[in-house]
Order: sequence, then structure tokens, then C-alpha cells
Amino acid sequence: QVQLVESGGGLVEAGGSLRLSCVASRSMLSIAFMAWHRQASGKKRELVAAAISGGSTNYADSVEGRFTISRDNAKNTVYLQMNSLKPEDTAVYYCYANGYMGVSWGQGTQVTVSS
Repeated sequence: QVQLVESGGGLVEAGGSLRLSCVASRSMLSIAFMAWHRQASGKKRELVAAAISGGSTNYADSVEGRFTISRDNAKNTVYLQMNSLKPEDTAVYYCYANGYMGVSWGQGTQVTVSS
């Protein structure tokens, strides 16, 4: 497995921006699929955005056009740029990796958007 450490969460007003970072403990060249999920209080964990090693990305409909996922393989880091944040984006955000070593999750970082 790979260890994942997230950072960048916090409290922001609606309409604001945050950038989450997730640093992997090993080369991301060996990790085909990296993603961000989120889980709001009382709700199921959901996929927010995914980045495939070939360069393609996918987004949940609820964040399309506002969030951007990117990978920096040289820094073993995946980012989630979140713009135009809404109160309904409030959740714990988790980094996720799926490669030949299996599936790994980060510990999560809280994002709170005030109205």
C-alpha cells in the first residue's frame, strides 16, 4: 500500500476557493488511478474527481466546472482546486489511490463552507 497525507482543508465563505493537496509515500508513476472522495455528515462517501495516469479526468456532476484535479508525478502529489465553493461542499475530503499495490485512503481533511 501507499500512505497518503492530505492537507489544505479549512473554513471558507461561500464563493471562495481552497486547494487540497495529497502527498503519496511512493512514486505516483506506479499509481494508475488517483481520486478525491468526500463524505458529508450523515451521508455516504462519494467520488468527487478522479485523475488517471494517462491524463484523463472525471468529475461528479455537482462539482463539474468548479473543481479541478491535477497530478504532479514529480512531487508525488495530487491536487484538488476548488472554486466557487458552496455550503453543500462541506465535507471531509479523502484522497484515494488505486494501483498495483492495491487501494489506499488518506486520513481526510475537513472542508467547511459557510453561507
